[in-house]
Amino acid sequence: MRATWRRLPAKLHDVGWEPGLVVPAADGSPLITDHYFPRAEGDFPTLLVRSPYGRGLPWSPMYGLLFAEQGFHVVLQSCRGTGGSGGAFDLWRNEAADGRATVSWLREQPWFDGTLGTVGPSYLGYVQWALALDPPPELKAMVVQVGLHDPYALFHTRGALRLENALAVGVGMTYQHQGMAPFLRATLRLRRHLREATTTRPLRGAYVPALGGEVPWLDNVMTHPDAEDAYWRGASLAQVAERLSLPTGLITGWHDVLADQTFEQYDRLRRAGCETALLVGPWTHTSALQQGWPEVFAESLSWLRAHLCADPSGLRPTAVRVYIGGENTWRDLDDWPPATVGGQWFPTAQGHLTRQDPTDSTPLASFHYDPGDPTPSLGGPLLSRTAGPRDNGVLEARDDVLTFTGPPLTEPLDVLGPVSARLSISTDTGHADVFTRLCDVDAQGHSVNICDGLIRLRTTGREPSRITVPMSSAAHRFAVGHRIRWQISGGAHPRYASSSGNGESPVDAATFTPVHITLHADSALMLGVRAHGSRLSPAENG
Repeated sequence: MRATWRRLPAKLHDVGWEPGLVVPAADGSPLITDHYFPRAEGDFPTLLVRSPYGRGLPWSPMYGLLFAEQGFHVVLQSCRGTGGSGGAFDLWRNEAADGRATVSWLREQPWFDGTLGTVGPSYLGYVQWALALDPPPELKAMVVQVGLHDPYALFHTRGALRLENALAVGVGMTYQHQGMAPFLRATLRLRRHLREATTTRPLRGAYVPALGGEVPWLDNVMTHPDAEDAYWRGASLAQVAERLSLPTGLITGWHDVLADQTFEQYDRLRRAGCETALLVGPWTHTSALQQGWPEVFAESLSWLRAHLCADPSGLRPTAVRVYIGGENTWRDLDDWPPATVGGQWFPTAQGHLTRQDPTDSTPLASFHYDPGDPTPSLGGPLLSRTAGPRDNGVLEARDDVLTFTGPPLTEPLDVLGPVSARLSISTDTGHADVFTRLCDVDAQGHSVNICDGLIRLRTTGREPSRITVPMSSAAHRFAVGHRIRWQISGGAHPRYASSSGNGESPVDAATFTPVHITLHADSALMLGVRAHGSRLSPAENG
């Protein structure tokens, strides 16, 4: 472990281990639990880590050993129906009750001193929000790392199925708790069968060879694209942050599939007056726990020590620390997003970006989207090894991708905060997806993705539909000589299931219709910018 990650804090205690403890769930089902503890006299606070991914690698060393070395009891538990625990796993529905049952068990343990914290990534973040629905009095702090609070938003974006991520989650939830060898075999099988699983028509059930069998909950999430559907009732725990008073640390990466959920959590916690901190690194969902682990662990440890051990010495003086892409440095900020000046860039018929307002809404450029040869996805917030920033040159050479590029910058330009696109779109079929992306083009012409977004739309008649597409958030410096590029296409497959082009569900449609998509002149790329030389707060000068 220490050979894998440098810059970890020195070990403070030897660690003991009690494996295979049985904790009764809310309905009495056995929840198999491992207990890690410092081999030392005295009282130590407890960390609860509940996971559907098993209790072996990498969870045992990263959470059991490392945190116990630093002076915490660590209770690492397999969620029901996983890792040997009894009952059946049912995505999201049992976590609140089972978390409360586990705390009841903790109260009976002679080593539990009444001080509890929670920590963990991804779905391990969801179980933390579930416990915070009705927080027990012992719960004093949480650290949600690349965390989930809304399962719907993990699988769908404004009605469009996040297909590749759904399949990756299916593999993780089905196989990771069985051990690393079965999980790796399943991951390789998905990789081999990904094309078949994402292009077969109809899409429903096409994943079975790729995942080695049917996964009923995956069928359900794929076939319920409407967030208001009764199927999703109770799934989102967004409201927890709106009334929480529990100190909560948040960690994400700029290319994390759950970054937007983390920014939403931060905003709700701040508006509720809850003590919170935000760390955003140059990471994907998985690399935050790999290359980023020294920073993630240090941030988590400092927060937990401050609020469970009354030791605030490791806390930074500001609420927010973000990694600035392009500049490749960390910057401390008083809040997120920081104060910026709104900037609008408009496309021209010549493929340029200009700051000059358009005079009308005439058709500007168009392209043909063919579901039989869908525009491929490239990089960005994925759960696969292809996630993150990538050279977009090959993608932008396609006929079904529009690009609009600004002039070389004469001074650096910082983009800080939410990015969005205001689109004026018409189509010939009335149904389309629109994918929009911000890129940084360097002096050699390499175009690298910064952030993006997709929307599923319906147009009527000949008049264009006007929509705003959220494109996540960014903290990026465009250097002197670099150019801002705005990329627009009809999809990003298989990251998103391809639009049928005719209004039918992509999961059940057997016939897909090519779409002609037209962009109109009153469209705009909207950025929160801070020009180089703008006055920074004292925190930002650090």
